[in-house]
Amino acid sequence: MNNAVKLKDLAKMIDHSLLQQNVTDRDILKGIEISKRYNVAAICTKPYTVPIVVEHLAGTDIAVCTVIAFPHGNITTTMRVVEAEMAMADGATEIDMVVNIGKVLSEDWKYVSEELKVVNDVVTAKGNILKVIFENDFLEDYHIIKLCEICSEHKIAFVKTSTGYGFIRQENGMYSYKGATIQQVKLMRYHSANYVNVKAAGAIRSLDDFLKFRELGVSRIGATATESILEEAKKRGIQ
Repeated sequence: MNNAVKLKDLAKMIDHSLLQQNVTDRDILKGIEISKRYNVAAICTKPYTVPIVVEHLAGTDIAVCTVIAFPHGNITTTMRVVEAEMAMADGATEIDMVVNIGKVLSEDWKYVSEELKVVNDVVTAKGNILKVIFENDFLEDYHIIKLCEICSEHKIAFVKTSTGYGFIRQENGMYSYKGATIQQVKLMRYHSANYVNVKAAGAIRSLDDFLKFRELGVSRIGATATESILEEAKKRGIQ
């Protein structure tokens, strides 16, 4: 294993995710404990849990992240602004927001661009950062490229692959999901300005997955498997 890779550096690439529908109050407290033990970059939590996460992270350098328009991206621009403002008032400093997927697929780029600018302006006015979730499973490459260009134009801090919950119904009635893929992450990194970071999320469950995306220039990883990933790193001699 490359000695240049440090455990603390890997931990500071992780947004520990606590967004599953069935997460309980006890799960939130356990997630906070895990995040503090490894000193991750951020906890990405549900909006109603932001105050408790802020309270328990006081005195640490772990950011509090929450989600808006999540996971379907269906709400109006006004509602997005309200959700962002409420989350920041509660103490969140990072906002992960799902694009309006229907408008992206309709190629209404004016609507998409204006909405992203409005929300980004609100978030950055408070000194905070916005991560825009594309939900790549629904998109073709040209949609992804266009979104990267729009986010670059508005100097948005992060572009993000997936929510982790973008299941697509197949012809047989079953649902499938890919999440972050190598090809799409390469596309996002190549077509985003160098000041726009890339966050990979969705189906990243192993250290090998983590390192694979790190090599592609990803700055953050969204993961629920934080503990197992970092414990595997320790077993492989990463300190």
